[in-house]
Amino acid sequence: MSGLRQKPIGVFDSGIGGLTVVRALTQSFPHENIVYFGDTARVPYGSKSPQVVREYAAQDIDFLLGNDVKMVVVACNTVSAVALDVVQKRAHMPVVGVIVPGAAAAVAATRKKRIGIIGTRATVNSKAYAHAVRQIASDVQVFSQACPLFVSLAEEGWNDHQATDLIAREYLFPLTLEKIDTLILGCTHYPVLRRAIAAATGAGVTLIDSGAATAADVGQVLDAHDLRNQSAQKPDLRFFVSDIPAKFTEVGERFLGQRMGLVRRAPVGGT
Repeated sequence: MSGLRQKPIGVFDSGIGGLTVVRALTQSFPHENIVYFGDTARVPYGSKSPQVVREYAAQDIDFLLGNDVKMVVVACNTVSAVALDVVQKRAHMPVVGVIVPGAAAAVAATRKKRIGIIGTRATVNSKAYAHAVRQIASDVQVFSQACPLFVSLAEEGWNDHQATDLIAREYLFPLTLEKIDTLILGCTHYPVLRRAIAAATGAGVTLIDSGAATAADVGQVLDAHDLRNQSAQKPDLRFFVSDIPAKFTEVGERFLGQRMGLVRRAPVGGT
């Protein structure tokens, strides 16, 4: 069993945003080894059809399984929304997505039972968050808004730019009219823009980072399956992308909050 505990947690995303989930995992579990795959050659998944996302998800999980992981974290909201079943069927090990943890955290936080959700068009159109919220609490009202430009703004590092503030106000104004008191950041890029989003929604709205909520669920899985790494050695964090490792490293260190070291290119599927 000790050998199994020391195997890495596998994390994958369509690109770079999943590093905010890795950041939450490293803060919560400083001794866990992690293998991360970002499909930078085919990002974004949020504008792809569900069928294509499911094909990509199958290839992404196969890559992680080839790295002998002990569990899988789907750090991509789009995959969690439309292809989590694909990952679960192929993995034959514990799998945690980002949607159910984020929905549960939002239900726990809301006081007025009025929850807003922002994400990519694919995530919003899937209604996966709304369904997850209503499965937990059927009396909660849910209001959704796609915010596709947020991804580019986050990757450009424009978290303190006036253009980001303007776009955030434009996107979030309809949700403020609905008098929401809780907002799910339904894309792993969005925590990088937390300041602008909070300014646009106002002080009375609680922001839910699905990455942080997912880390809590990962802890429950590690304990339930006796998978928590007991080693006190420095963890091995390995990063793979399907294209342009240098760009991924440059932007990714802002998302991760630490140096990444060597990022390797590992093509999957047709990339």
